[in-house]
Amino acid sequence: MRFAAACTDGRINLEQQRKRAKELLRRLKADDAAAWALLHGQRLKATPASVQLADAQCLIARELGFASWPKLKAHLDAIAFAARQPSFIADDEPGTLHLRCGNDIEHSLRLAGFQGEFETFIDPLSMGPVRDLPLSDYLALRADFIAHSFALSSAEVLARSQREYALFARLSGCRRVVLWCEADAYDQLFLIRVLAGLAQPPQRLELIEIDQVPGIERFIGIGQLAPDLLAWLWPQRRALGDDALALARQAWAAYSSADPRAWAELARGATPALPLLGPALQRQLQELPGLHDGLSLTERLSLRIVERLDGAPFGQVFAELMSRDEPLPYLGDLMFHALLRPLIDAPTPLLHEEQAELPWPQRPLRLTELGRQVLAGERYWLDCTAPERWVGGVRLRAGEPHWALDAELRPSWRR
Repeated sequence: MRFAAACTDGRINLEQQRKRAKELLRRLKADDAAAWALLHGQRLKATPASVQLADAQCLIARELGFASWPKLKAHLDAIAFAARQPSFIADDEPGTLHLRCGNDIEHSLRLAGFQGEFETFIDPLSMGPVRDLPLSDYLALRADFIAHSFALSSAEVLARSQREYALFARLSGCRRVVLWCEADAYDQLFLIRVLAGLAQPPQRLELIEIDQVPGIERFIGIGQLAPDLLAWLWPQRRALGDDALALARQAWAAYSSADPRAWAELARGATPALPLLGPALQRQLQELPGLHDGLSLTERLSLRIVERLDGAPFGQVFAELMSRDEPLPYLGDLMFHALLRPLIDAPTPLLHEEQAELPWPQRPLRLTELGRQVLAGERYWLDCTAPERWVGGVRLRAGEPHWALDAELRPSWRR
């Protein structure tokens, strides 16, 4: 039970929260047990005789992620000010190149009044082979994987990849570059790839990155934010220095290595120059097979959802994963579909897809008997005919020795 109304785009209606606080106060004065349980759960001290509107407002604020009602109001005032007088207008923003791992915020940035240049880098580095190769070989490898996984033209994918990676040289000559990121592996791998690829940083290199927004109960990404929230984020950008560039190069080398131990070491430690990188690296590390079942975390969570919602359509399984089960959401729907296809199309499948004539999001999914056995830890997926899979620079082939994770998320060589 909650009295505060969570939002999805970061906008909080203060008048609506005031009304909820008054309703909460009425219930507290009526000695409503549920209301008092919420109040005491927030460690607020009051009695039915002494409770005041300020107590109810404080509870509402804390449910929305603020320490107090005044802090909630200050946050909303800052957003309103950013919308009325965006500081980027006075800060030479029109000369800025904004870089994002997708085109999900360009329209909202323009609505908010941003006038700079917008570029995207959308190579899904959380999927497929990522190896330390000469650039031409690397781009060919990535293009083949992306084209096969998403049923695209290899030539078109390669041409797009060449344009994206050519951007690195251009960034070095820019007056200012601002990268927009969130906390998940998709964004953080984009971040280290770009930083590691810079031969020379631009005159000003800045980062906007967030892992939560007050008022949003489950923050998925920057793309869900309203334009005025993006304007509010602008003054929170910070400069990136040599320490961030060095860390990015170290992390990229570890991620693209065939040996994941350096990657795991980075994931366990603090990464103050890029503070959201460590948790993202650890989440991505869990795409390596688990020692007990041979499944990645995404595969394991998805199979559990299918087991729980037997016969649920593909799209519902994805929605359930994003809204409830995934600890650090990073997948788009097409990425999710591509990741699960090998579990369906393998000679010894773990999932059965019904009604193939329907669009894929509407097709019901059920576990096969092997799927149930693997999920229970009775069979090991890579001892079956699991298709080849890559996680960064780590290649996973059925029936061959490979790296896997133990219960403490430490890489172990499984023979």
